[in-house]
Amino acid sequence: MAATIQNLKRLQKKLDRLPAVVKARIREAMEQGAEEIVALAKSLVPVDSGALKNSIGWTWGRAPRGAMTLGTVQSVGGDLTITIYAGDADAWYARFVEFGTKAHTAGGMFEGATIPAIPASPFFFVSFRANRKRVKSRITRAINKAAKEVASSG
Repeated sequence: MAATIQNLKRLQKKLDRLPAVVKARIREAMEQGAEEIVALAKSLVPVDSGALKNSIGWTWGRAPRGAMTLGTVQSVGGDLTITIYAGDADAWYARFVEFGTKAHTAGGMFEGATIPAIPASPFFFVSFRANRKRVKSRITRAINKAAKEVASSG
C-alpha cells in the first residue's frame, strides 16, 4: 500500500530550511503514530508461539529482510523515512496469517497432500486503517506548529 505525495521536491526544499529541532518534532509525531499502529497490530495478531507478535515493529529506514511492509513514509532526502513491518526469518508466515490461504494440493516432496484453507486473521492493515487519520492529523499538526515557529522566528 503505497502513498503518493504530490510536490515532494517542493516539500523537501521547505523541510531543508527547517531547523533540526523542528524536524525532531515531526519525527516525534511520526514515531508516536508508528507506536500506536504497532501496539494495535500486536493486540490483534493471533498468538501461537509469539514469533509473529514479536516480529511486528517499526524502524527508521528499511524493514528487515523478509518482513511484510505496512507502509513507508519517506522524504526525498531519506532522513524522515519510517517503515512499519511484520514478519522476519522466524515469522515468515505473516502474509498467510494476514490474508489467509486457499485449500490446495501440494506438489514436489509432498505430492498429492491436501493442504486445508487457513482463514484470514487480519491484524496488520486493519491497524493501519484504524489509525491512519489520527496519525496523519498529528503529523500535520506538528508540521504546521513547527512552520509557524520557524516563520515567527524570522
